[in-house]
Amino acid sequence: MSRPLEDVLFAAPSPRARTVTRAASVTAAAVLLLLAAGIVARFHDAGQLDRRFWEFFAWSTTWSFLAKGLLGTLASAAMAAVIALTLGLVLLVGRLSRGRIVRWPSIAVIEFLRGTPTLLLIYVCFLVLPSAGIKLGTYWMLTLPVGLSTAAVVAEVYRAGVLAVPRGQAAAARSLGLTEAQVFFLVVFPQALRYIVPALVAQLVIVVKDTTFGYVVTYGELMQNAKVLIANYHALVPVYLVVAVLYCLVNYAISRASKRLGGPMH
Repeated sequence: MSRPLEDVLFAAPSPRARTVTRAASVTAAAVLLLLAAGIVARFHDAGQLDRRFWEFFAWSTTWSFLAKGLLGTLASAAMAAVIALTLGLVLLVGRLSRGRIVRWPSIAVIEFLRGTPTLLLIYVCFLVLPSAGIKLGTYWMLTLPVGLSTAAVVAEVYRAGVLAVPRGQAAAARSLGLTEAQVFFLVVFPQALRYIVPALVAQLVIVVKDTTFGYVVTYGELMQNAKVLIANYHALVPVYLVVAVLYCLVNYAISRASKRLGGPMH
């Protein structure tokens, strides 16, 4: 007799399943280690691991230059996140509105921004707007498109969280005499945020990654400064490895901060 689907998905694994899982994990780890060893060997053969390509990392000027780029990345990502979280909430309220005159434009904006590549929006700010007499600084040429593009996704993440809140919560709030706005902002939305913290963190990580488009407008972010170092010292692999570690540290910090903000549901 076949096991119920719930048992297959959520029951504790059997000893045989644990053995198979452990063997698969060991095999996958071994394959990854072999691939990593092969990549390192190829880098070594190409001379990218020579000492001369790493010596400039002992200079304080190198780290100052990278730190300046990292600050540029964080400044752009932080403002883009503020734009995305704020505009996303506005679009959510519009999409949930009962009036068509508000709901349909909000849906149109969300779908347009979701379907338009971030890089295309950057080119619009970089090439199209100046021809129309609207001139933005390089900071806003990068930050504004990233924020707008992310806002549409954040609006849908918000909506998923709102729909996950039990309807009885809103009904109970209305029975206490709260207005629809009070029900949403005081009861429903705060609970929805707890459901969507992981998804919001994923979007914030994407925002940080999208700042790498700064090369299009020559904005001084981390990747742009990394390319300058590569051009000066021809140290392609070392620079990209160091920059990758910096991005990982930033994203790890975002994840850790989100766990403290989210917390467990009570």
